[in-house]
Amino acid sequence: MALTLVVGNKNYSSWSMRPWIALKAAGIPFDEVVIPLYTGDADKQRILKYSPAGKVPILVDGEVTVWDSLAIIEYLAEKFPGKGFWPSDAGARAHARSISAEMHSGFMALRNECSMNIHRPVHKRALSSDAKVNANRIQEIWTACRRTYGRGGSFLFGPFSGADAMYAPVVHRFRTYGVDVAGEAADYMSAMQAHPAFAEWSSDALKETWVIEKFEND
Repeated sequence: MALTLVVGNKNYSSWSMRPWIALKAAGIPFDEVVIPLYTGDADKQRILKYSPAGKVPILVDGEVTVWDSLAIIEYLAEKFPGKGFWPSDAGARAHARSISAEMHSGFMALRNECSMNIHRPVHKRALSSDAKVNANRIQEIWTACRRTYGRGGSFLFGPFSGADAMYAPVVHRFRTYGVDVAGEAADYMSAMQAHPAFAEWSSDALKETWVIEKFEND
């Protein structure tokens, strides 16, 4: 039985992007269900049919249902141990999980001020001091990972991993809102944008016609 991944609008749903791009990058086939967000009770009920949490993304694997992007990536790493969701080296793997958890629970100022909106025309936004701290910390993470673990590939730990999937939406945020990025961090963004899975999600997002006004915060 094929896996099923339930996602929200590709233009806006950063959490949905993470396991979707992880599956695509690993070459694992899955069925995709897109449920637009913030459209009323009908679509909310559609989501609840898959998970009582009422949020996307949701992975369905037969009798197993997993929700939350990081939990899904961990489940996939256990189910497909040869697909490289995490680095093989124990130290690198611990570091990858640490920065993924930091992404999962942190950077709230940047999230609030620069929501993912792929079809937004690219132009610079003035950030608060807290959001600037977030952006700087993310660039520090990218630079340190590539320098320490990135040999043998263009991504944070060399080959594409779950950590790259967790940071993929930030690449869009930095691009869309004109966040100043240089050096290793800029190279990393270029590598991510060139990845076929990243490009496919982005192309799909640009074809969507749904508009969520609360995220159109120019």
